[in-house]
Amino acid sequence: MSWLIVGTVPDDGFPLVHGPVSVENGHLSIGKRQVKIARGTPALAATACLAASELNSGAPYALLVGDTGKGQGSRKLYAHFVEDVAELQYGGFTFHYLQPDVYWHNQVLWAIQEKLDRPCLVADAGFMYVAKMSGFAADYDLFTPDVGEMSFLADEVAPHPFYTRGFLLEDESRVEEYISRAYSEKNAARHLMVKGAKDYIVRDDQVLSTVSSPRVEAMEAIGGTGDSLTGIISAYLMSGKEIPLACHLGALANRYLGLLANPTPAYSVADLLPYLGQAMKEAQQKFTAHQNPE
Repeated sequence: MSWLIVGTVPDDGFPLVHGPVSVENGHLSIGKRQVKIARGTPALAATACLAASELNSGAPYALLVGDTGKGQGSRKLYAHFVEDVAELQYGGFTFHYLQPDVYWHNQVLWAIQEKLDRPCLVADAGFMYVAKMSGFAADYDLFTPDVGEMSFLADEVAPHPFYTRGFLLEDESRVEEYISRAYSEKNAARHLMVKGAKDYIVRDDQVLSTVSSPRVEAMEAIGGTGDSLTGIISAYLMSGKEIPLACHLGALANRYLGLLANPTPAYSVADLLPYLGQAMKEAQQKFTAHQNPE
């Protein structure tokens, strides 16, 4: 399945670019442009690219622009997307770090619904925030929040995770409560992949499975490991996996990535990627063994 990753690069001088991505010497390449793989959308796209190669799915495409939080780049990308949406004939989209803008989010979503034939819609980070803020969370197929973001989805009035009310502060022991509250308020996608010490794979307010091992504590201190997880899941979706299976295998693979790399908190996502192929093999073996116990 063809796939487009949409997001930003933390460099206001980075132009709007669209094309297939590749990974070369610790950098994400798209067209003639390169960006260092550290965290954020470059980390997600690089992980998706390498994971897709392991699955023989072909390289994902990306639509990227520079934005350091001022919003100008994001608005440029939003406008370009809406104008050219009919040309973006992809089977799925992963929307990532973009400056939240309800007006432009709605223009993008409505353009997709009007011009494209029901692609799979995945949202993480800033775009997930604005999808919830817009009131159209239920139009998405998958959100990939961490526990703090899950508490934001559970808060029907908070406009941003910074403003989540105190009684919904991040609390791993209350994840299932947050999940139920988010669905009752129509602030969740059809599926959720809640990232934490225990990962929850959810469909329509039902926890389908959880993943809690292997656990590598150093991974929690490495910026971008949530981005790598969303990238791996995107690659599994590209290969044709159903969403719950893609999330379960992605959660396992991301955890084995940490186990095999044996990282320190000084690592970046780029340091983990050489272990991705083996991590995906370990994940498949673990899943298969669980499904077929002797």
